Amino acid sequence: MFGEVRKQPTVGWTGAAVGKVNLRKLARGQECQLRLHDVDGVRICNFNTDTVCLCHLRLGGVAGLGQKPPDLCAVYACSDCHDVVDGRVKRLVPNIDMDLLRALLRTLAIVSKELGL
Repeated sequence: MFGEVRKQPTVGWTGAAVGKVNLRKLARGQECQLRLHDVDGVRICNFNTDTVCLCHLRLGGVAGLGQKPPDLCAVYACSDCHDVVDGRVKRLVPNIDMDLLRALLRTLAIVSKELGL
């Protein structure tokens, strides 16, 4: 009723009432979801599942300088794709924003399937 306080379930970054989920650990051994190619069509992605980690996306004002976005704002990326996203390697990637969106959706689909959502 009105004025009644309901206790909310513990919610992890996935939005599931399953407690905190470590998305960084879930990334280990996964396939790269970015699969980047440069402007000449040359493959950037190394497709090596041993190098895949959680690559945080610094878009949309989610985090400021020196801050890391929440783990929900991240994709599974190999070391080579991650280097491009973080700016450690300079490569011209056409439509990288669309690649990031696709990778985010694929990553969220994998996470939801792994958690049985």
